[in-house]
Parts: sequence; structure tokens; C-alpha cells
Amino acid sequence: MQPVNKSNKLSNVCYDIRGPVLQRARQMEEDGQRIIKLNIGNPMPFGFNAPEEIVQDVIHNMDQASGYTDSKGLFSARKAIMHYTQQKNIEGVTIDDIIIGNGVSELIVMAMQGLLNNGDQVLIPMPDYPLWTAAVNLAGGIARHYICDEKSGWLPDLKDIENKITANTKGIVIINPNNPTGALYPKEILEGIIEIARHHGLVIFADEIYDKVLYDGNTHTSIASLADDVLFVTFNGLSKNYRACGYRSGWMIISGDKKPAKDYIEGLNMLASMRLCANVPGQLAIQTALGGYQSINDLVAPSGRLCKQRDLAYDMLTALPGVTCVKPQAAMYLFPRLDPKIYPIQDDQQFILDLLLEEKVLLVQGTGFNWPSPDHFRVVFLPNVDDLTEAMTRIGRYLDGYRKKHTK
Repeated sequence: MQPVNKSNKLSNVCYDIRGPVLQRARQMEEDGQRIIKLNIGNPMPFGFNAPEEIVQDVIHNMDQASGYTDSKGLFSARKAIMHYTQQKNIEGVTIDDIIIGNGVSELIVMAMQGLLNNGDQVLIPMPDYPLWTAAVNLAGGIARHYICDEKSGWLPDLKDIENKITANTKGIVIINPNNPTGALYPKEILEGIIEIARHHGLVIFADEIYDKVLYDGNTHTSIASLADDVLFVTFNGLSKNYRACGYRSGWMIISGDKKPAKDYIEGLNMLASMRLCANVPGQLAIQTALGGYQSINDLVAPSGRLCKQRDLAYDMLTALPGVTCVKPQAAMYLFPRLDPKIYPIQDDQQFILDLLLEEKVLLVQGTGFNWPSPDHFRVVFLPNVDDLTEAMTRIGRYLDGYRKKHTK
């Protein structure tokens, strides 16, 4: 029998968050070793459970979950999402402008497949959440990465965005709040991106899955609330704000100037129909989640667990020689930088693997987020204070040994 090879469409697709280093960590766990995992923003294993009222509502309504729903999703869930868009000051959103999916991940892939022809380009932040780049490549498009400037707090470089637009550019992706940097974009940056999209006729895709995970009294502005003459596709869901990753319940909202996008919207509706519907138990959680008590506010308050863990991880990392980091304003991650003069890393995936083998701490290398230099890594600060302290201590010990081994 001839070898059965993967599709050529997968040639430029990767997702190192669940890549080869994670596979090695699993082997170590099977051998009985305990790994402190700081690689995936999955709140539940660290004791961040979905709010009880959401769990109970899903259980109570489970007898309604056996059949397919409308391909776009349950009416009650989409109505709750529509009300949420009104709270976010996004105008003109109707029930039919909302599609519920099996998490935002499915919808990102759907949005790219519905838009892109071979060779079409999409502007994606660098660093990025790598699913965006993968989804563009899988759809036959080309991901062009624009710079988010660490020196300006990881904000998008508007000039770099403008310089990377070509005749084949179809859209701009923003991740706000940002994964992996924790940056939160101010209104003037968002307005600058809108002006670029307006001038070049581009779609704005806004990944806002962390819009409630905000620290230090910060507030989030949805970019779709700032204009009505540009097409916006906004993504959100239950995974992070409501610690319900496993429910796989996300949504996509189409707003702004929808008239020129009639054909694209028909394509999205077709793709939604092809997968019949999103899982119904997850949809049953949406109305209660959006309308109920917002317990995330307690977690991100100065006395809250997430805020305390952010501060601890930031303080311990930046106390290490040659380690700098922009303090995250939002989300669940830090993206520290290692001074190349002190840490002359050539292969950051090997660096992360060596850290795993030596100290049993699992991170993700910066190049896994399409950052071009091997000088960053991402830290998830979800573990409790004791485990997080232990992990930071181990990272510090490893870096101390690395410095002694590689510098004179």
C-alpha cells in the first residue's frame, strides 16, 4: 500500500500550544512524574470551575438537548447574546446576525473558510493566538503578521499594518484583550485600525474572548462599537469569562456595514448549516451565563485569586536577571522576554523542552505564537499560589543554570 499522506493544506499549519513538547510532558506523566503545566489557559484543572448556577441550569434543561437546534443556535441563547451586544454598545445586531459554534475555535475556522480564496491575505498580530494563522493557512490564504510593539505595551503598530496591506488583503484580525501578551487596546488604537480598514475596504475580525478578564480597574471597548460603516465579525464565548472551556460554547457576531457582505454572510450561513448545529448542552448555558452574577469580577479584583496570581508571577519573573515583562492588563498570561545577551537561545522549543526535562515545568515557546525571535515564552498564571511559586522558583533555577553555562 502506498503511504497515506496528510493534505498539502496542512503544510503551514501548526499549533505548538499542544505540540511536541506537550507530548513529551505526557510521556513523563505516564512515567509517574508530576509536571506543573503553565502551557494552556484551561481554568478548570486549577480549581476555576464554571459558576454553579450555569451548571445547574444545563442539568435542569438537559431534557431539551436531544435534538438539533437552528443551525445558528438556540433562540434564547442568541437573544441573550444580542442583549450583550447592546451592553457593549454594538449597534444594529439582530438575532440573525449571531451564529453559535462549538467554541470560538470552530467559528474562526468557519470565518476564514467562508472568506478566503487561495492566495488571499489576512493581517494577523505578531505575536498571535496561533489558531488564527493556522485557520488562514488551512483555508488557502496567507497570514501576514503585523507587529505588536513590546516597547509600547504590546499595542499594534498602525504603520506596520498599513505597510503590509496589498491588493490581496481581505481582513485584519485583532485579539483584544490579547493572548499571549495580556495587552488591552485603548480606543485610539482601535479607531486607527478602523480607519485603515475603512480606507482599504477590509473586514475586521475581533477576538474578544477575554473581555471580562480585566485587572486594575480597566475597561474593555469592543471595536465594533466604534463604527457602523465597516464590516465587523466579533468572537466571544464561555470558555474564559465563565471558566467553561469544555462546554465548547462560543459565538460569532456580524455587525457594521453588512450590505456589501451579503454573499459572505450567505457563505457563513451555509457553513453553519453544514455542521447542523453547535452542541446543545453548551448552548443551554449561555443565557444564564450572560444574565447571571458575573463572578469573574471577584476573581480579577485586587483581592481576587487571578489578580493575586498575576502579581505573584509578574513579580517573581521580573526579579530574575535578564527577564523583562510588560505587566498584563487582561487575560491569563504573561509573555516575558529573555535578554539575548544573557540567554543566547538559538532554538526556543529546545529551550522549553530542556526546562521541562530538568525542572518539570511546561511552558510554550514564543515562536509558537508566531513571534520571530527565540527570546520570549508564555506563562499561564492559573495555578494556585503555592504551585505558581514553586513553578517560578524552578524557572528561576533553570535560568540561573543556563546563564552560568552560556555566559562568561
